[in-house]
Amino acid sequence: MSKRMIAGLLLAVSAPAQAETVVVTADHMVDVVVGKTVDYPAVFITDGRITSVADARTVKWGSDVKHINLSGQTILPGLIDMHVHLTSLAEIGGYRGLQYTDSFWQAVGVANAKKTLDAGFTSVRNVGSANFDDVGLREAIDGGWIPGPRVTTATYAIGATGGHCDDNSLPPSFDKQQPSVINSPEEARAKVRWLHKYGAQVIKICATGGVFSLGDSVGGQQLTLEEMKAIADEAHMLHIRVAAHAHGDEGIRTAILAGIDTIEHASLASDETIKLAAARRTWFDMDIYNDDYILATGTANGTEQESLDKEKEIGLKQRQTFQRAVRAGVPMLFGSDAGVYPHGDNGRQFAKMVQWGMTPLQAIRSATSSAAEALDKTADVGAIAVGRYGDIVAVAGDPLSDVTLLEHVSAVIKGGVRVK
Repeated sequence: MSKRMIAGLLLAVSAPAQAETVVVTADHMVDVVVGKTVDYPAVFITDGRITSVADARTVKWGSDVKHINLSGQTILPGLIDMHVHLTSLAEIGGYRGLQYTDSFWQAVGVANAKKTLDAGFTSVRNVGSANFDDVGLREAIDGGWIPGPRVTTATYAIGATGGHCDDNSLPPSFDKQQPSVINSPEEARAKVRWLHKYGAQVIKICATGGVFSLGDSVGGQQLTLEEMKAIADEAHMLHIRVAAHAHGDEGIRTAILAGIDTIEHASLASDETIKLAAARRTWFDMDIYNDDYILATGTANGTEQESLDKEKEIGLKQRQTFQRAVRAGVPMLFGSDAGVYPHGDNGRQFAKMVQWGMTPLQAIRSATSSAAEALDKTADVGAIAVGRYGDIVAVAGDPLSDVTLLEHVSAVIKGGVRVK
């Protein structure tokens, strides 16, 4: 073989593959940034990112461009759920979880990731996972080994001894303290560094008690202002954000004053605390659908009666708080708490958000442009716009008139590839 032939073969092997371009067309597109519907969009995607958005009636493309034709449908940006637990199952609650080996939970996380993606959620924030299971899922998804959404990982959630993020289900003879338990501001700072070292892209804390923790008050504050501030300061220094599980008013207010970025649940926030959140532009991320599922299934899935009693105590109050927060101008996010109810049903929350005070556009923005802002990922997700990932969902109808259409999306595209 001649030197020229060898050089030609080497050039062919080393030359980068030609970038694939995809064009997605539909009858309508919801522009979540502007807040209006655009007719006959043609969205061009190259190497996974959007390169242009044109009018399908006037623009032309060559035979080398792959066409995804969504005629008769309306497209929106890929949806973002800001509060999921991919490695949890609503169907296995309470002490029943102790019947399964540790690796079981990551295995079911693979299935849950696929269900979530098929439901139209192309990005999620996984706020709490044992054994760094969510990091493994993210790595497998990003590497193309398994299907799933883009995952922002929190790993373990930080909490106090005996608090919502500790394990209170066993007697002292089986004493088990969660690896993320802290009891001082110094321990809090060290824990943030440790979690970030092993894959945390957001920090989750338990500022108050919870529904599914045993032996604590659902609204009782469990971390001090100094501990919360140490966590927020350390995380922000690392350029990552902090989410606080907080049901009780005092814990919510303390988290806001500490500089926490998003308040999860926010069930019992007072008018004064809501006003503070609006003034400081602290996000509320409220799971106002899952109360229906929790109360309907009762103890059938293994949920303890204590937890059901807590849910009965705060369920309606949380929805009323949501309504007051929307009216007060608190920035709101879409967070379903999937894992407390079945994965894949995330979209059912949209209707509840509209029922309790949002317009359909506000609800959609909470799961697109607003969520992208809260994730610090406005360059990547949250809108169908040049430069962002080609993450798109489609529905057969107008979601600005009927938001329940988002419960059953007809097509899902992630990075320019149709996955449903």
